[in-house]
Amino acid sequence: MPALRSRHLCSVAAALVLTVAAPATAATADTASAATLREVMFVGNNWDGTADVIKSTGDFAKIGHLDVIPDKDQRMAEINADPIKWIYFMAIRNGVGEGHDQFADDMYSTPDGRSVVVSRPSFADVVSIDLATGSINWRFPVSGYRADHMAVSPDGKRVAVSASLSNTVHVLDIDTGKQLGSFATGDKPHENIFTKDGKYIWNMSIGDVNTALDDPAWDWTKGDRHITVVDATTYKQVKVIDMRDRLDAFGLKDFSDAIRPAVFSPDESKFYFQVSFFNGFFEYDVASDKITRMKTLPKNPATSSDRTTWVNDSRHHGISMNPEGTKLCVAGTMDDYATVVDRATFQEGPLITASKPYWATVSGDGEDCIISESGADQVTAIDFATGRKVTSVPVGDHPQRVRLGHVQGDWTGPSTD
Repeated sequence: MPALRSRHLCSVAAALVLTVAAPATAATADTASAATLREVMFVGNNWDGTADVIKSTGDFAKIGHLDVIPDKDQRMAEINADPIKWIYFMAIRNGVGEGHDQFADDMYSTPDGRSVVVSRPSFADVVSIDLATGSINWRFPVSGYRADHMAVSPDGKRVAVSASLSNTVHVLDIDTGKQLGSFATGDKPHENIFTKDGKYIWNMSIGDVNTALDDPAWDWTKGDRHITVVDATTYKQVKVIDMRDRLDAFGLKDFSDAIRPAVFSPDESKFYFQVSFFNGFFEYDVASDKITRMKTLPKNPATSSDRTTWVNDSRHHGISMNPEGTKLCVAGTMDDYATVVDRATFQEGPLITASKPYWATVSGDGEDCIISESGADQVTAIDFATGRKVTSVPVGDHPQRVRLGHVQGDWTGPSTD
């Protein structure tokens, strides 16, 4: 028996040697390429037009830094030469930008980790930036005059971007920037979500968030706000969900139906969403098409009750869920805290002090909630299990979207050659 075992092992070893010595196939080449990738988090610093790239787990230390407006002079020359573009540029600065330009709203890396795609509101475009050189691969001007939130398809090949002033979502090839399709939305399209099978795109429109008509009696002036669900192959509308009717049925006629950030449960049977002016969130059952639960979170006594002082009609803006689907993490934007909420009981954990937290996502290992503190220029990790703060990492001016992505394994920033 030992001799037979020895001969068998030798045969296996020989086969392995032959396999390794054989010419690499496309599949093995792809595997080798994938092995060189490093998972990271991209932090978009909206007001200074940069992105910080940090570790996706552990201490979340900074790996590199990227200029996402290397073509700023060219873009500004075009804007200054066109009175209409200049008017919209200044309106963005003095409106949603709170006196600042918006240069980095959202971003996703390409599957090969060689480029990052960025939506730039003030420049009304989406660009792909080469991570090795910092140069622009392609640029797609959106319809209208402002680009907003994006979403990437599960296979990483397509990116959907909201053109907020034309009530349109463009779907682009992430490698070439070519438009693959587009679809109409409600007023001011905002968040986009691909379903995990890649078959559908959900778009949430938020209406006009810049007026001072914030009293519930004037909510009708904010525009037509609804969820648009489209086929992600044909880009044809398959369903419209107006939360106005669902909120009314839940007894909340005075609540806004402008859906801010949202997240699906892992099986996509439940949809959790925030709305304008509300310190909390709702649970929506997809199959029954009804709001099933509501969670009201604590108010910060220091937060003004004057709705017109809340940035862009936000109260809470940012929600994520751990991979197991047991915990939600909520960014209490105007209340200056974040908290982890048990999904089964809706009991919140400790209120973690944070300065205007503007987004919530999940670390690469799923252990932590990551919030962007736009008022403190840092990102902060909160442990899903304990609800306690783990660490904070300084980043650039006014971080907003934080997205998981990939870079080449040895990347530390664009070359300066």
